[in-house]
Amino acid sequence: MQYAIVESGGKQYKAVPGGTIEVDRLPHAEGAQIELTRVLLVADGASVQVGTPTVAGAKVKATVEKHFKGRKVIVFKYIPRERHRRKRGHRQQYTRLRIDAIEA
Repeated sequence: MQYAIVESGGKQYKAVPGGTIEVDRLPHAEGAQIELTRVLLVADGASVQVGTPTVAGAKVKATVEKHFKGRKVIVFKYIPRERHRRKRGHRQQYTRLRIDAIEA
């Protein structure tokens, strides 16, 4: 089974050809072809290439499927006996990428 570990937005994701990953929002239009060049590891069956810090010449080709918002996270701060209450909500923006190919 072929897979790669890629870095996007300071986070690491496992990319498998034909699969999808959800990364922090990228500034590309839906349907655009992009290349992820920060490839940290490439595994293809018995051979494994580990980068220092990245694998030279390796890239992952992906297609932007969709931009969407994640579920709402509620941040509630409360200080007892001081009448202090603050409620905030946050929805993170994500991009879903379909992995087309891994080139090592």
